[in-house]
Amino acid sequence: MNMPTRALGASGVTVSRLALGSWRTFERISRDEGVAVLRAARELGITFLDDARYDDETGAAPMRTGYSEVVFGELFRAAGWPREQAIVANKLWWEFWPEQSPEQELDASLARMEFDHVDLVYAAPPPDGLDVAEAVERIVALLETGKARAWGVLNWTAAQVLEAAQIADMRGWPGPSAAQLPYSLVHRDVVEDDHLIRALAAANAAVVASAALAGGVLTGKYDTGADGRHPDALTEPQLAAAVAAGPELAALAAESGVSPAALALAFPLLNPAVASLLTGATHAEQVHANVAALQVAETLDESMTARLRAIGAPSDAVSPAQAPVTAQ
Repeated sequence: MNMPTRALGASGVTVSRLALGSWRTFERISRDEGVAVLRAARELGITFLDDARYDDETGAAPMRTGYSEVVFGELFRAAGWPREQAIVANKLWWEFWPEQSPEQELDASLARMEFDHVDLVYAAPPPDGLDVAEAVERIVALLETGKARAWGVLNWTAAQVLEAAQIADMRGWPGPSAAQLPYSLVHRDVVEDDHLIRALAAANAAVVASAALAGGVLTGKYDTGADGRHPDALTEPQLAAAVAAGPELAALAAESGVSPAALALAFPLLNPAVASLLTGATHAEQVHANVAALQVAETLDESMTARLRAIGAPSDAVSPAQAPVTAQ
């Protein structure tokens, strides 16, 4: 199937409906496996790649933070992916603010990746002592340098998104074009919040959904004793809702003839506010499995869609089919 795409607001950036993330991934697998994952993504039409700096958790990295970016850049080039054919996103964490400016933080990330720009930079919420207006000004300055083409937000509140949109509109600046937010069968409250829906519409920003598998719990792999990032998943309180939803999801998947993972990934794709779904993979076959969720989302009938949305839903859940749609 051809990979569909969506525009991120008025940014001029168009992304594939599925994105490939690298969080806690590429430094944990072999280089050959990493290259295979990226090549599979490219062959299947994924053009949206998400990278980020984070602290080493393996104990083997040559640097405390940012080795994830080094590995991503090396694998990207080894996979033979032309830079102009990919939309690459990274994060602005403000972690070392004010000693390190946003431009210095981005420069360091670009140096580690060996890129001259990113297409989308997500900004974490402004740190203490930095108001939204100044944060927006400093983020927009990154675009003016050419080191980023567009900007988005990562876990900002509805009030912050709306304020950022109003400030950008008033000053004639590019506003946030994307919001990366967790969205799954068991974590809907952020994306389906009325206040955030209105704020994103005001900003003309699209949702990039993440964590759709609830840390892998919704795949059902932990029920069979499989390894993963959450070895104690079945007893972790924050994953209790996903554990509880698992059997019902597995039953619907069996009835539908698809995997629980494909159904769980299809759920956020059913919401018209979602421009792209961020997925992860540790081997090429998993990329193929993730892409299969697109066809699942497109072929679910009304009855099956209603049954899927009922799994893990709070009693007062908003139906995305009835919610206002953010412009894309």
